[in-house]
Amino acid sequence: MHLLDPAPFGRVIPAMVTPMTKNGDIDFDAAAKLAQNLVADGADGLLVNGTTGESPTTHMDEKADLVRAVKEAVTVPVISGSGSNDTAHTVRMSEIMQEAGADGLLVVAPYYSRPSQNGIVAHYASVDKAVSAPMIVYDVPGRTGVKIEVNTYCRLAELQHVTAVKDATGDLAGAIKKHAATGLTWYSGDDGIVLPFLSMGAVGVISVIAHVASAPLQEMMKAFDSGDIRHAREVAVRLSPLVDALNGDGFQAVMAKAALQIKGYIPGSFMRLPNVGPGAKELDKAEEGMRSSGLLG
Repeated sequence: MHLLDPAPFGRVIPAMVTPMTKNGDIDFDAAAKLAQNLVADGADGLLVNGTTGESPTTHMDEKADLVRAVKEAVTVPVISGSGSNDTAHTVRMSEIMQEAGADGLLVVAPYYSRPSQNGIVAHYASVDKAVSAPMIVYDVPGRTGVKIEVNTYCRLAELQHVTAVKDATGDLAGAIKKHAATGLTWYSGDDGIVLPFLSMGAVGVISVIAHVASAPLQEMMKAFDSGDIRHAREVAVRLSPLVDALNGDGFQAVMAKAALQIKGYIPGSFMRLPNVGPGAKELDKAEEGMRSSGLLG
């Protein structure tokens, strides 16, 4: 018995941080090594150039080089963020990330501009015409200020290359309707509600806590897939302190780097402004979350 549908980009996909040097340069060697460690720990897909990867502060050539570095380092699918609130820039970025080798493109709903539903469709349609790689709609109204309605999802599903959704709406009831209406592949974009998202048809998670918890997340996926819902719930409960530690304050990129520094997977937790790298308070919080979830001795 299998309860989960196939996951074309993997089931456990860390929204990977972008390692940086003290002077703010991207450390591509560290990024490649981190990608390998994440896969060895259980990640079966990776997302680069997402918000947790500090994409608002990295530049087009850096994004492309990061895709190339990670693609060379691992064999799992590598998705790249390629979204902006400027449609022309999104089209060009999507073309370049595809040329760099990305297996999928994560395109966020246009933020801040607050376009109409017709504008949202036109935005994605413009990207759809320019690329051949599969596109993932990133729905995160808490960051974008944009709500994608069910009827709009149905229109997006008609586009040739839109195949999946990263749902960070926190709206489980809405996700059930959208998934049923479109048949798109659904990913949870919220670490705290992965299990209920699996129950409504999601196939996996694009995750912050997967930086240090890919193995237990895979354990949850396998338990759910086999029908052992009780065990899947036990894993979710076990990971809840880590979810709170890395996500609770809304500074996911900072806290993910804190957790990785504790684990020894990155040489430093340097960041570009306006994010400020983790201090003692954040490192202590990340360590306590990892320890409470059974991820440290």
